[in-house]
Amino acid sequence: MRKPTVTAGTVSSTRAVPGRIARPEYAATGVPGPYKLSCVKVTDGQIARMRKAGGVARKVLDAVLAEVRPGVATDELDRIAHELIVASGGYPSPLNYMGFPKSICTSVNEVVVHGIPDSRVLVEGDIVNCDVTVFYDGMHGDCSETVFVGEVDDAAKKLVRVTWECLMKAIDLVRPGQLLNAIGLVIEAHARENGFGIVREFTGHGIGESFHMSPYIAHFFEPDNTAVMEEGMTFTIEPMINEGVAECIIWPDKWTAVTADLSRSAQFEHTLLVTRNGVEILTGGRDPWFSRGEKSFALK
Repeated sequence: MRKPTVTAGTVSSTRAVPGRIARPEYAATGVPGPYKLSCVKVTDGQIARMRKAGGVARKVLDAVLAEVRPGVATDELDRIAHELIVASGGYPSPLNYMGFPKSICTSVNEVVVHGIPDSRVLVEGDIVNCDVTVFYDGMHGDCSETVFVGEVDDAAKKLVRVTWECLMKAIDLVRPGQLLNAIGLVIEAHARENGFGIVREFTGHGIGESFHMSPYIAHFFEPDNTAVMEEGMTFTIEPMINEGVAECIIWPDKWTAVTADLSRSAQFEHTLLVTRNGVEILTGGRDPWFSRGEKSFALK
């Protein structure tokens, strides 16, 4: 059994959002509205607003990733994101969603998802997923990337590269008439081919005026799922791929999920629109941070 590389740090006070900022329904109470079970398709007007929300989320995520380096606390990344979101006129979607205390999620090494930004300082060799969701003009835009902290080992590079490839292979399948379970089929095949585990406890989800709604998007193959993609659907694909076992354990904070064997985990996420002819990525392009600039490495 590996030793943990991440332990809970000190969580700073919740950051304020000015009263002029429009808020989602759960901002005050922490309680989201009723989960929409039917697959919601967005209107033309909502699509335009989704593009705006996705664009803001992308700009914020890029700004946060640019500050990832040894010696930076994850709470500082949260501060940067919070201030940029508010300055844009948006609301950080995670803030007080079912009581979540921060504006983004920062998941380091063995943390799979929902890591709470705190006083822990990033160190050379870490990998960290930064997950940004913005409520802007009445819609949510959701994206995340896993990046390197300084120099990382070859195993970490492979994990991150394969996870990105899983997302891209899945996005390439999105089009009207396609079975939703095709997403899990291609992700599971590529992850297993490379010796990795696929997290099952957390999935992609429909998104729009609600942070989470139907359809739910499994990243593993579900042969009995006969749901079909339709033009106008908006949802996330966000595979979580582990170096070791697929199983997760939740910390006492009821949010932080870590791999059961403490192996590392990586994740990438985009918000997508099913179009008449295929798919539109609403939260950026097809080039991950690790393929750009000083954080790049040769893809083998």
